[in-house]
Amino acid sequence: MTQIEWVSIPPGAVEVGSNNRSVLFGNLGPRHIFTISSPFEISKYPVESDLALKVLAQDEAHLASESEWERAMSVGAITGEIGTIEVLADSATNYWGKHCDGRPFIQENPIRTRRVRLWKKGRTKRSTRPIESIEDFPRRLVKRTSNYDDVTLSLPARADNRRIVFEEIVICALIGIIPSFVWAYFNASPGYIAEGWLNLILGGVFMGLSTAIFWRPRTPTYLEIDGIWKLE
Repeated sequence: MTQIEWVSIPPGAVEVGSNNRSVLFGNLGPRHIFTISSPFEISKYPVESDLALKVLAQDEAHLASESEWERAMSVGAITGEIGTIEVLADSATNYWGKHCDGRPFIQENPIRTRRVRLWKKGRTKRSTRPIESIEDFPRRLVKRTSNYDDVTLSLPARADNRRIVFEEIVICALIGIIPSFVWAYFNASPGYIAEGWLNLILGGVFMGLSTAIFWRPRTPTYLEIDGIWKLE
């Protein structure tokens, strides 16, 4: 253990996830802010795979969760060399149903993914990668001072799909369908709307859905206040 430099992290707020749903600029959601109530120690630098596996096998430390990583990063306690990809414990492809006390969020999924961090100049990139492709990468390790409770605050099991569907209908109507009919009214030949209304609707829907590449209304942030969720 002498080869690992440990830093102490006090309890405090953690922000995880994104409320941006666009294809190009979005990330895993929902965005949620909660508190890790117990202090812990975390390796200041990612630990090389061989040493990390030995430490983990001896049960002297654990693979850091994404929440613990975010807490340590928020207080400036951890770093990594540019170009380093480090492995975390979480396997999430989204955060719905996550226990929010700092523990890893392990989701069973057919791709067998793991959350990772890529250190770049001036920032880090958050990503999800197949487990087989990260076996030899460094790990971020933690030593915890307490175990997790059986009962803890959790995010809802799923998104509000009714709200999302309603948003998509409104977007398709305002950005795609209505402009298509307006254009046809002023520019198309007489009778085109009566004959080609289905094409106008389908084209409008396609136009509206395609805007998801760049933009979508932001989803609410789940904010923990006195042990319950408030939407921000």
